[in-house]
Amino acid sequence: MSEYRINQITNQAGTAGPQVAGITTFSSSSGLVMPSGTTEYRGGRGRGIIANGGQFSPGSRNIIDYITISTAGNALDFGDTTQARQGAAMVSSSTRGISAGGGQFGTPIYNILDYITISSTGNAFDFGDLTAARRETAGVSNSTRGIIAGGYFDSPIASDYTTIDYVTIATLGNASFFGELLTKTREIFGGLCNSPTRGVFGGGATPTVVNTIQFLTISTLGNTQDFGDLSTNIRQGGACSSSIRGIFGGGDPGPSNVIDFITIASTGDAQDFGDLTQSRLAVSGLSNQTRGVFAGGYIVPAGVNTIDFITIATIGNASDFGDLSQARGYTGACSDAHGGLGD
Repeated sequence: MSEYRINQITNQAGTAGPQVAGITTFSSSSGLVMPSGTTEYRGGRGRGIIANGGQFSPGSRNIIDYITISTAGNALDFGDTTQARQGAAMVSSSTRGISAGGGQFGTPIYNILDYITISSTGNAFDFGDLTAARRETAGVSNSTRGIIAGGYFDSPIASDYTTIDYVTIATLGNASFFGELLTKTREIFGGLCNSPTRGVFGGGATPTVVNTIQFLTISTLGNTQDFGDLSTNIRQGGACSSSIRGIFGGGDPGPSNVIDFITIASTGDAQDFGDLTQSRLAVSGLSNQTRGVFAGGYIVPAGVNTIDFITIATIGNASDFGDLSQARGYTGACSDAHGGLGD
């Protein structure tokens, strides 16, 4: 591999600098890192995706919205997923987002995996299938692997899942078996809470609502381990993260406006962060490295179009970001800059 070392940049006469023009002189020891990655990666990241969801009436949606996380404003139309559904998890790399599972209230329930290119707009395409059809799942990911955990199936016999699946985000194909959750858990679907090495799931229903936090190592196969507890028993809450801090917000019972936080690399109970602008359940979360966003949700029986944001590294209440294109809960959410992707 070629190496460039620089400690001085001058013009040809050696009388002025630094000027990167004409003939330059490079000498002594330092380093120069050339651009790397795909055009999409180097062209700028920070887009959030909110997909699917619905209300009790008029039902499920195949809508995909997008936002620019670093700004504030209303969500814009991105395209449509392959199937209208609620309670579908999302995972993502810096270029691709994948929506997993989901269903209607009742039946049918789907094993669908479909994908989008985050930097563009347009409809989703078929990716493959989960190992089993289920809704109200949760997703975590890093730059290469997406993990879909838990969920619920209504028919022929109502059943919660302990199953954890995984996919390689850059390739198409069906999901493979990863491991098992500590308990059969559903309604933990609310967003991405991960570092590049670790994925964390908070709360859910077994079907009893719990405050359990559990974690796994994304690059390996295996079962989750106990992390600690949320500040309250909660299901249907949103989650987002930087590479260091995980955030959990909203949920049921309540509905709740509570926001908790954890340090992903450690273990231990969550601590109070602040409050959402609006109490709601069935909320989803997404983030870049500095800002977390909580989108949509329910105040039964109606969906809401609220989008809130927080600054992940600080503690305090959420602020208004804007509105979804349609009021709805049980959405999936992801981004091209979340905590699992590093800096």
